[in-house]
Amino acid sequence: MSASSIRKMRKEDLAAAGKIRKSITKRKAPKNWEKEILVRLEDKENQCYVATTGKDVIGFIIGETKTLDFGVDKSGWLVEVAIDPEHMGSGIGKKLGKAMLNGFKKIGIREIYTAVRWDSTDLLSFFKSIGFERSEFINLERRMKK
Repeated sequence: MSASSIRKMRKEDLAAAGKIRKSITKRKAPKNWEKEILVRLEDKENQCYVATTGKDVIGFIIGETKTLDFGVDKSGWLVEVAIDPEHMGSGIGKKLGKAMLNGFKKIGIREIYTAVRWDSTDLLSFFKSIGFERSEFINLERRMKK
């Protein structure tokens, strides 16, 4: 396996990122997924990166900034991370996570959050490996009837 490098995500990476996402979730991305990512790429404070080998995108991470969320002045949020299944377990996710965290640190953001299902032990292990801990927040949801 060749070495991977990390760089900022670009618009032309979205198709490859979508394929990686689909290979993991086994579903097509939501209809406006690419548009939502493009909006994030336009904001220079957001921290969106890809891992590549040669010209191939083999993983990505999407981090965004939020302001005035529930008493937190300005924070970073890890929105999505995905690694091509053929490259899982090779440390690429950790490299992407560190790039995102360093990007947030450079712009002065000290609090970074994410949300994960309680039974996603692989993701929980990943987040712990890059320094995430249980936060003071509790996620709540309200499902609307169709």
